Amino acid sequence: MPIVSINIPQIGEGLQEARVVAFLKKPGDKVRRDEPIYQMETDKAVMDVESPVDGVLVSWSAKVDDIVLIGAEIAKFETGPGSGPSAQSAEAQPLTPEPPLPKGGEGESIASLFVPQIGEGLQEARIVAFLKNPGNEIKRDDPIYQMETDKAVMDVESPYAGTLIEWTAKVDDVVPIGAEVGRMKVGAGTSVQSAPSHGAATSQPASVGTNFLTPNPSPQRSEGNVRLQGIPPRSRAYAKEKGISPETLVGIPFPGSKLMPADIDVFLAGGGTPNVVGKAQVSASGIKYTERQMPGKQRVLNSRMVRSNALVVPGTMTVVTKWGPIEEERAKLKAGGGKFQPSGFTMFAYAVTKAMAEFPAFRSSLAGDDTIRTYDFVSLGIAVSLPGDELVIAVVDSADTFDWKDFATATRDRIDLARSGKDQAHEAVTVSLTNMQAFGLRDAIPVVVAPSMATIFLGETFRDIDEAGRLQKVVNVTMTFDHRLCNGVGAAEFLNKVKEYVENIGAILA
Repeated sequence: MPIVSINIPQIGEGLQEARVVAFLKKPGDKVRRDEPIYQMETDKAVMDVESPVDGVLVSWSAKVDDIVLIGAEIAKFETGPGSGPSAQSAEAQPLTPEPPLPKGGEGESIASLFVPQIGEGLQEARIVAFLKNPGNEIKRDDPIYQMETDKAVMDVESPYAGTLIEWTAKVDDVVPIGAEVGRMKVGAGTSVQSAPSHGAATSQPASVGTNFLTPNPSPQRSEGNVRLQGIPPRSRAYAKEKGISPETLVGIPFPGSKLMPADIDVFLAGGGTPNVVGKAQVSASGIKYTERQMPGKQRVLNSRMVRSNALVVPGTMTVVTKWGPIEEERAKLKAGGGKFQPSGFTMFAYAVTKAMAEFPAFRSSLAGDDTIRTYDFVSLGIAVSLPGDELVIAVVDSADTFDWKDFATATRDRIDLARSGKDQAHEAVTVSLTNMQAFGLRDAIPVVVAPSMATIFLGETFRDIDEAGRLQKVVNVTMTFDHRLCNGVGAAEFLNKVKEYVENIGAILA
C-alpha cells in the first residue's frame, strides 16, 4: 500500500506557522477520513485537524510543542486504493477561475474577500462578527471578521491593504469555503487572489530539526456517537430554526463523524430526548471523565476574550458609592404604583450613560494600532446571564439620546431579547456593565473584551460609616479600562462622575 505525507493545512491569509498541541492518534491506529488526528495552535485559535485520508497512521513527523511551517509534513499514512488524496495532495491545487471584478478608480481595482481554506474536510463556516466597517482603511493582515467552523472561532485577516467597500454576507450567514464575503478597493499592482479550492495546502519545506515521534500517551477520543469535534455550522443553524436548544443539540445521536441536518430530522421524527450530554471515558492513567461540546455562545465569547488578552492593556480602579439615593427613588416609584417600576440597576445604567456622554474617551475604541475612533452616541452593553452559565450582551444603542423613561423601556426590551439567546454585541459597544448584586459579591476585577474600552462591575450593597459617623448603604463600583485609550487620571474622573450621578440620581432622573 502507498505511503502518503499529511501536511499542516493552510488556515487563512497571513499565517506562516503553527504549534503542535497534542496528538489524538498513535502510530498503528486505523483512521477514517475527516477524523481528528491532532491539535494545533495558531495566533487565532487552538483547533482539531482532521485526516484527509482513510488509512493507518505510520508515524508522526513532529513532536508536541514543535513550531512547524504551514504546509510542512506532520505525519505519514499508509493508504489503500481510493482512500482519499494521494501523495500528490500536498501540492498546490488549481484555483477556480473567478469572473473579472469591476475596476476601481485610477490605478485601483476591486478585490473580493473569500472565506479561506482552513483544513481538510471543512466545507462551510458561519460568520460571527465583522471587525471593520465599509469605508475603513485596512492594512494587510489586519483582522477584519470572525468566522466559526466546527473546530473553532477565529479572526480572519485581510490579504490586502486598501479600503473596505462592502460586506456581501451577513452575521450568522453559513457560507461555503471559498465564498465571497466582502469587497475591497486595492492599489495598482496588487495581486488579487481567486477563491480557494478545497485541496490541501501549498507544500512548504519542513522546519529544521523536525524528528519522528514515539507514540503520544494522551488518551484517544471516543468514537461512535460521542462527538469527535464540534457540530457543523449548518447543523447548528438548522437546529436553531427547529427550536432545538444547544443543551438538547449536543445529545442528539448520529451515525457518521459529524451531526448533520438529516440526523436532526431523524431525532425529531422519533420524538426522543437524549439522556446524556457526554459519555463516560477513562484516561490513560485510569481516571474517569466525561466530555461534552462547549456551547457555541461561550466559544464565541472565549474567542473575543483571547483576542482581547493580546490587545488590551488593562487598568482597574474602584470607587465606593452611596446606594441610598437609588433606593429612595425606587421607594418613590413603588409608593406611586403603576407599571413603570425599573430596577435600581437600570437607574445605575442611566447614570453611567450620562457620564459616558460627557467623556468621549469612553465612547471610543482603537481602529488599528494608532487610530482612535470616537462614536457620536453611546452604545451601552449589559452582560446577561443565561441558563448553563452562558453569557450574552444586551446593547442599548444611542442610549444617551433617550429620556429616563424611554431609556428604562429600551433597556428592559434589550435585556429581554438577550434572555431569548440573542447576543447583541457589536464594534460600537465601548462600555459594558456587569451586575453581581444578587450573587452577594462585593468586589471583583472585571474583564475588558475588545473592542470595548471598559467594563464596570456593580457589587452588592453593604453598610459603611459616613462622614458624620452614621451607617449608610454603599456599593463598590469597579472599572477595568484599556490604558491605551485612557490614562489613570481620565479614568478616575470618569468613575467619579458616575459616582456623582448615582449619588444625585433624583436630579438626573428628573
